[in-house]
Amino acid sequence: MTAADGPAAAAARLTGRRVTGERRAAGGLTEVELDDGRRVMVKRGADARAVLAEAAGLRWLAEPGAVRVPVVHGWDDRWLVSDRVTEGGPGPAAASRFGRALAALHASGAPAFGAAPPDGPVEAYIGAAPMRNARGGDWPAWYAEHRVLPYLRRAVDGGTLRAAEAAVVERVCARLPELSGPPEPPARLHGDLWNGNVLWGADGEAWLIDPAAHGGHRETDLAMLQLFGCPHLERVLAGYDEAAPLAGGWRRRVPLHQLFPLLVHTVLFGRGYAEQTLTAARAALAAD
Repeated sequence: MTAADGPAAAAARLTGRRVTGERRAAGGLTEVELDDGRRVMVKRGADARAVLAEAAGLRWLAEPGAVRVPVVHGWDDRWLVSDRVTEGGPGPAAASRFGRALAALHASGAPAFGAAPPDGPVEAYIGAAPMRNARGGDWPAWYAEHRVLPYLRRAVDGGTLRAAEAAVVERVCARLPELSGPPEPPARLHGDLWNGNVLWGADGEAWLIDPAAHGGHRETDLAMLQLFGCPHLERVLAGYDEAAPLAGGWRRRVPLHQLFPLLVHTVLFGRGYAEQTLTAARAALAAD
């Protein structure tokens, strides 16, 4: 990659501004300063679909005005340019506000389970893993067919999970109608809401980045937020439940909703996550 097709050139082309400085940041990002004083983040995508999915997802999440999301300034087949978030630190008040904001985002809805953001691709990504945004009208059937089972098959085919072990996950899928709780309308999900995709801004608010946005069950975002820990998590959950009360038994269903991200991690990162997947599957069955 040369300067002519690097992040600074992409920022200039996609914003229409002259670049006055650049600095490599964590995670393969580049911070670029423009001649009007703004600082933007430039990210190189794995392919054109990945860039389009992220750009469409950020715009879709920003549309209701419920959560803080970096403004997207432009994208092409390789590059995405968005606002830089000035980071601060998490606090209990910010966590409560984030919970309420997330509830409002979910309540803004989606056309169907699995619906991609407007103009977003059906063949999208969650992190580095492919994720298909195929629509469905019934959450238990859709979750099994388009979220859990595709990654289970990939984990078995790749040798990370043994076929005999996969049977416990298949039992969860077979029992999803009775394990999934009361029916919920499709929610507008971030889709990859682990703590690393929540930036605690210097403005005292939580900002969301790197979505795998789609229509889904609102408990899935909350389960993902709990998977790897989150500062002031109980304040986030309390703020959410205050704004949009969760259905009874939602805490027992957390392992059920964690099956999808755990299987994605199993496919990407190996056996350690396979063990966590099996633990979650057994917990989901025991929660009935």
